[in-house]
Amino acid sequence: MKKNYPVVLAVVLAIACVLPFMVSEYRTFQFTLVLVYSIALLGLNILTGYNGQISLGHGAFYAIGAYVAAILMDKAGFPYWATIPLAGAVCLVAGFLFGLPALKLEGLYLALATFALGVSLPPLLKHHHLEQWTGGVQGIVITKPDAPDFLTSLGVALNQDQWLYFFTLGVTILMFLLAWNLLRGRLGRAMMAIRDNHVAAEAMGVNNAMVKSLTFGISAMFTGIAGALGAIAIQFVAPDSFNIFLSITLLIGIVIGGVASISGAIYGALFIQFVPNIADEISKAAPWAIFGLFLLGFTYLMPMGIAGAIRMGLARLTRKAHNEQADKP
Repeated sequence: MKKNYPVVLAVVLAIACVLPFMVSEYRTFQFTLVLVYSIALLGLNILTGYNGQISLGHGAFYAIGAYVAAILMDKAGFPYWATIPLAGAVCLVAGFLFGLPALKLEGLYLALATFALGVSLPPLLKHHHLEQWTGGVQGIVITKPDAPDFLTSLGVALNQDQWLYFFTLGVTILMFLLAWNLLRGRLGRAMMAIRDNHVAAEAMGVNNAMVKSLTFGISAMFTGIAGALGAIAIQFVAPDSFNIFLSITLLIGIVIGGVASISGAIYGALFIQFVPNIADEISKAAPWAIFGLFLLGFTYLMPMGIAGAIRMGLARLTRKAHNEQADKP
């Protein structure tokens, strides 16, 4: 089955490229947010799925990335594309520094510490000493970028939503390639060794403290880049947009998509973007009750997440095909 992966990826990429020409501008905007959330979920999955550290406050790093991009664009006149790596760098440092004192915490205690981070950041963004930068409760409005002039000169006509979709798609591909290479390398193996047995990992020479702090920083970097892209797509940032529910939603996304799965970030992003809308269409009176039923259904039918269910289904089909081939005379 693995030899077919390049073909599957090529088909998925081809579909992703033609998608904005087949749907409305609003749907294109929604699929842009799917790509944004997939980067954030990938970052959280690196921390939780591959390193075993539970975070209930990653919405804070998403907010930091969003505000870095918005402030640089609004106050300093930075081009939108230049804010993406800067937001990632700021969140990398912030996540690494937060990971240092959190080294003494594990399990529920670490989850509680990150929960405190997610709860405390929105009020901090409203503080009057930071208001000249963050805009306080009013937030910051930014302009959605136009397609580059060179595309127009080449005869490629893209509106703002289509261009931003392709720009986000390019960043998403780069981040997924980065995560794939990272997890296959020495650092990725060290992350998973600590997750499986931190005592054995340390006995084998792994610097647990450094790897865990670095993992927190890398995870925050991914989430911060997603936050910057999300701010550019939505054209607005405000403290109340990054409440604790965002952090919980990201955690829901990796559980539904599949913990310790790169592809699970895509499935989880599709879930958190579209299922709440579907629940709202089913019942205007109690949309969150419907959303809760969806959650229960997915966790009951797919305890290993959507990626795990797909993996098991493909394994069964492969095994069945192999058995049928073996039964032939």
